[in-house]
Amino acid sequence: MAQAKACSPTCSSFKCAKNSAFFRRDTVWCRWTEEMCKVANCSYALCVKRRLLPRGICGETVRRQTIERAPEEVIGQPVRLRGKALRKIGDREIF
Repeated sequence: MAQAKACSPTCSSFKCAKNSAFFRRDTVWCRWTEEMCKVANCSYALCVKRRLLPRGICGETVRRQTIERAPEEVIGQPVRLRGKALRKIGDREIF
C-alpha cells in the first residue's frame, strides 16, 4: 500500500491565498514569512482541486477504505426519526 504524500508548493494545483508564493531558483518562497513555503504549517495554502487535507497531505495520494457489510447487518439496524417524520408516524424508531 502506498503512503500518503505531502503536498508541495510546486504542484500545479497549489495556490497561496495571499498570493505571496514565488519561485526563487529551485524552491518556492513566501513573501509573507520570508522563508521557504511550508504547506503543512501555512493557513493560506489552498488546493485548486480541493484535495488538501490537514497537516499538508495531498488528498489525491490517499486511498479510501470501504467496509463491506452484509445485507443482514444493514437491515437489522433501526432508523431513528426526527422532526416532521416523527410527528407523522409517532414512533422514535422504525425497524
